[in-house]
Amino acid sequence: MVVTTAANDVECGDGSETRTCVVLGGRGFLGRSLVTRLLRLGGWFVRIADSSTQSLQLDPSAASDSILSSALSTGRASFCHVDVRDTSQIIKVTEGADVVFYMERTDLDTRNIYNCYMIIVQGAKNVISACQECKVRRLIYNSSADVVFDGSKDILIADESFSCPGKFPDVLIDFNLHAEGLIRLANNIDGLVTCVLRPSNAFGPGDTWFVPLLVDLAKSGLSKFITGRGKNMSDFTYAENVAHAHICAAETLDSQIVSVAGKAFFITNLEPMMFWEFASMILQGLGYPRPFIKVPTWMVAYILSLLQHIHEKSHFKINKYSPHYIIQLASRTRTFDCSAAQKHLGYSPVIYLEDGVKSTIASFSHLAKGSLFMRHKNFKEQSKAMKLLGSGIVADVLLWRNVKRTILCFLTLASLFYWFFYCGRTFTSSVAKLLLLVTVILYGYGILSAKIRFFAVKRISSSCFEIPESSVKSSLRSVSYMWNRGARHIKSLSKGEDWSRFIKLTIFLYILKWMLEYSLVVFVSSVVVFAFTAFVVYEQHEPVIDGLGLVLLYGIMASKELVRRSLPTPTASSHQR
Repeated sequence: MVVTTAANDVECGDGSETRTCVVLGGRGFLGRSLVTRLLRLGGWFVRIADSSTQSLQLDPSAASDSILSSALSTGRASFCHVDVRDTSQIIKVTEGADVVFYMERTDLDTRNIYNCYMIIVQGAKNVISACQECKVRRLIYNSSADVVFDGSKDILIADESFSCPGKFPDVLIDFNLHAEGLIRLANNIDGLVTCVLRPSNAFGPGDTWFVPLLVDLAKSGLSKFITGRGKNMSDFTYAENVAHAHICAAETLDSQIVSVAGKAFFITNLEPMMFWEFASMILQGLGYPRPFIKVPTWMVAYILSLLQHIHEKSHFKINKYSPHYIIQLASRTRTFDCSAAQKHLGYSPVIYLEDGVKSTIASFSHLAKGSLFMRHKNFKEQSKAMKLLGSGIVADVLLWRNVKRTILCFLTLASLFYWFFYCGRTFTSSVAKLLLLVTVILYGYGILSAKIRFFAVKRISSSCFEIPESSVKSSLRSVSYMWNRGARHIKSLSKGEDWSRFIKLTIFLYILKWMLEYSLVVFVSSVVVFAFTAFVVYEQHEPVIDGLGLVLLYGIMASKELVRRSLPTPTASSHQR
């Protein structure tokens, strides 16, 4: 449902006057929404400037890209690759423009702090300089409501007078606040008037942060957990409403400079709701279960940190913000007073929250559980169970890829198990009888004629019983390496240098002693059954098992840390012995 208001930005789309605007970051999440809305309204020549891509790559099936394609063909839109770290590139694209919309970058690599600073902070300085040199009249900067949130306490209906914290848990937010301050300080200098907008929890089609994070957590089996009590409220803002607010700000800067210029305004959908109810709507719409298990915030923070650590080792970036900051967003109340934007900008949402959620879910249908895209993706990618087993014959057998081979292997192992453990003989006599049986079979096979009736008997080559010299050397090297490694571990234990290693060895020896004393037969049979069932079950329920495994891993590591703290620190004399 579309909300129409008197302050709607249709007044600038009557075609009687055409103005030129620049959308820096126009191919980002919010930048795309702003470009599409400007083109729909008419009355604007839109220059799209972005550094994330050298050329436009349009999707004809996407409505927004279809509009952009039409505008490019008629000259109402143009694209230019611009690096905000280079002032000369910004000047080229802003010359002759009436207004510059500076949208936030969402594709930054947070591991390169210097590059983030240069793009966000130095980039803001360069944009200001370019606007002043090109005599641009208006500059609107898209910031974020995150700049007043440090995670230490709840924020309840905060207005623009709410003081910003001194220290942020995430460096990107610190940079955004710095850039916001530069934009506001540049107001009314060299004829430039500025304005800052702070949307809260922006979402919508093309979202590169919130929805992908929820889907990643759902695939990891962690989306079923609710951080804290789950009653915290939050404000959300649909992307098209953010775009509408920018256009309102551009219009208002012309007529009500005193009440708008140099100021910041919170932008929301004016429909605060429980954070976890919103997340549940997205997840349920994509076919994933709603969160229902409430766990302490500190536990979820640790699990998410562990996930990020695993992903970083595989060169995968889980999200642009730190795990602890994400947990704070999900567990704290964050609502804002949007009355200043309503009063001074004439802003009012043009899309209800419920309709925005529906549009968002529809745009991410390719990530829905059971979608053709996900099935095709999963078919192409090897499962973790397959990778764990080496993706060879063993994996094919234990994952039942070839049923006949798997059954044959299982029956062979069951026969060997019976031969060694249930036949009533000792282990040595069982080995001797087995060798005798193999010798008789091989001898009998060897004296068979080359052809028995219509069947040709294929001879076994002697090379089948030979071991290559390289294999022997490799095996000896492996044995030598294991022996030396074990000797180093024993030496370390004798010096009392590593309590962690001592605890691990003690637990291992105790389990081994328990297995040998209790029943080796039960242990071996359990291992065989486990091998032929566990990997199949894991492959079918990978996300859930991974989630439970992380919780179990956290419990083990927490217990280990607790035991380690209670143990005495090795003395200096013990190191000198």
